[in-house]
Amino acid sequence: MHWPATDETMTTHAAIRAAGGAVRRLLFAIALGVTLTTTVTAADKSLCTFKVWSAMSFDEDDKTVCMMWSQPEKSEGDYKKRGEIFVFVTHRPGDREMNKVSFESGYKFKESTEVRVTIDGQAYTLYTDGSTAWSYNGKDDTRMVNAMRAGVKMIMEGTSSRGTQTRDTYSLSGFTAAHNSINKACKPK
Repeated sequence: MHWPATDETMTTHAAIRAAGGAVRRLLFAIALGVTLTTTVTAADKSLCTFKVWSAMSFDEDDKTVCMMWSQPEKSEGDYKKRGEIFVFVTHRPGDREMNKVSFESGYKFKESTEVRVTIDGQAYTLYTDGSTAWSYNGKDDTRMVNAMRAGVKMIMEGTSSRGTQTRDTYSLSGFTAAHNSINKACKPK
């Protein structure tokens, strides 16, 4: 069963895409060993990097948004070209949305498919929309975040629009510290 994209989903999706430039600037700075504060815009605030997880806050429509992300340590699949790959956890306290989990695959998913996310052996199913995978509801987001806080490794498996099977492995080292930082910066209202 696939849930249609809601306004809430589209708002989060748009924010991830809008923040993508800031995310790329931060990741580029990390790769170069440059200080994070020199790469963000005046409205963006880096909350820090915790092992392989980074966190930031920014204002959108006069509301504070907090986001954390990581990239996979290992990406597998028989593909020639693939875009950027991320997992995000986003807080939008002004919209009463906390712990929204999403995966940016770096390719367009095969239509009407789901992805499988496994966190230390516990499996979750997410729906796909374009190049992004989302959990079906807030309860699933909360369950996944709780598992990530306690976990060591997370695997996301999906299928591209060309039928390519992919498997991305993420470290959860630093997740809890990054999550604590966005919890502090974006408290529920």
